[in-house]
Amino acid sequence: MRIFLTLIIYIFTVGIFALAGGAFWVMSQYNADGPLKTETIFTVQKGDSTMQIAENLEKEHIIDSALIFLIGMKVFDSGEFLKAGEYKINAGMSPADIVKDLQSGQTVQYQFTIPECVTSFEALQILNNIEDLSGEILATPPEGSLFPETYNFIKGDEREAMISRLQKKMNDTLEKAWAQANTENLPFKTMQEALTLASIVEKESGNPDERRKVAGLFINRLKIGMPLQSDPTVIYGIIDGKPQNKGMGPLGRRLLKKDLAHESPYNTYIHPGLPPTPICNPGQASIEAVLNPEDHEFLYMVADGSGGHAFSKTLSGHNQNVAKWRKIRA
Repeated sequence: MRIFLTLIIYIFTVGIFALAGGAFWVMSQYNADGPLKTETIFTVQKGDSTMQIAENLEKEHIIDSALIFLIGMKVFDSGEFLKAGEYKINAGMSPADIVKDLQSGQTVQYQFTIPECVTSFEALQILNNIEDLSGEILATPPEGSLFPETYNFIKGDEREAMISRLQKKMNDTLEKAWAQANTENLPFKTMQEALTLASIVEKESGNPDERRKVAGLFINRLKIGMPLQSDPTVIYGIIDGKPQNKGMGPLGRRLLKKDLAHESPYNTYIHPGLPPTPICNPGQASIEAVLNPEDHEFLYMVADGSGGHAFSKTLSGHNQNVAKWRKIRA
């Protein structure tokens, strides 16, 4: 009986050491460097089981053993689900580190940029040309409702969801700028009117140092009932917000004198006041410029040949600046 008990104890002890040794070996393999030689992108598809993910990692030579991955995850990790998406896997990452990455949901981020000054039509062209986005945009968003900026996204995000993000950012930006501004002396009473003027300032001035001065000029005109006479508003009415973008300007040609008589609610040469909607999607600087315009008496401006404008208070002074600009252009 003593011999039998000794044998049982011996077998039990050996088993314990064997299990401990096996667990130690699994743990060491689970935390050991993986076989991957160069950084790669690994995709976890929606609906993939943990077994499928482990097998795919092994097939792509990111880990040595799907079994070690599964056992290690079960025994040594928190048991959180592995999240769908694209993940950047660095060379030599251990199965343990890969599990943490796939549990984190920190997927590969892509970017797109909506530049300042584009119309909603142009913004949709940008989004529709991004292959990593999914779904269709059902309707063109209202002009001026999309905030121009660089946005991060993950592969498979919906285009409609991107539109919602751009619109929320524009709403938040506009509301904040409006709340911080002193609007009592401005010739408009709504945020939408401010947005419309900001879109004109955005189109009229590519020089950041001039935005507040240009905004002040248009506000001076609005206050005395003088037509804004903004060429970009005329162009917008002619093209219906759909620029050609073929290297010859939005019209595909120069703006002609006869175009200034084109009947459109956007033609600020023949219709005083603001046009019915914005003419592009303005950035934050232009929004802030119209809500905090430069205080001056200028009513006229013309290009000065250096990327900026020459400003004047009187029509005679303006005509002199126009003559100078015509010489430069000639």
